[in-house]
Amino acid sequence: MFTGIIQAIGEIRSIQPQSGDARLRIATGKLNTRDVQLGDSIAVNGVCLTVIDLPGDGFIADVSNETLSLTSLKRLKTGDRVNLEKALTLQTRLGGHLVSGHVDGLGEVLSRQEDARSVRFRIQAPKTLARYITHKGSITVDGTSLTVNSVDGAIFALTIVPHTLQETIMADYQPNHQVNLEVDLIARYLERLLLGSKATDDPSNPGTIDKALLAKAGFKT
Repeated sequence: MFTGIIQAIGEIRSIQPQSGDARLRIATGKLNTRDVQLGDSIAVNGVCLTVIDLPGDGFIADVSNETLSLTSLKRLKTGDRVNLEKALTLQTRLGGHLVSGHVDGLGEVLSRQEDARSVRFRIQAPKTLARYITHKGSITVDGTSLTVNSVDGAIFALTIVPHTLQETIMADYQPNHQVNLEVDLIARYLERLLLGSKATDDPSNPGTIDKALLAKAGFKT
């Protein structure tokens, strides 16, 4: 698990194809890796990867074909900057929100607008994720825990303050850039809970949470 508070910006040092998947070598910059051991998890642009080697200036991780097909990691090139966060511990402050490091879908930056010292972004999410994105709710973009400013269908808006622009790769975002999205974990569990017995129905049809279902679950509508 992670918090969505980026701890460092890393750099892709090498990408080695491995019979359909890939092996990444990532320089960790200012990330403190003294307590990192083989087998530990580090989120790279919001994707939970397992450390398989520690060469000294960073770490090496394998990326499966499944992960490459579902995330923006497949578009990484040598020299690209990436967001890094070590897995949380019981002593970690939960400054963002609970993040699993499992990407739900790819978003696309539609627009970027300077707003004083901040930057406003509009991002298109997959339609299947729209029901989990809400005004003032939490969403993870490339591993960064952010608050949604507004929602219009599957398009949501963000205002990114100077500190976040400096400490993450969001300063690099331009229109058409693809980003990894992870929706609020609590929203997913709540939806599953409210489905009740319907959770065993056809998995290709997740069902709809409507007023009738909420009333049956004991909520006033």
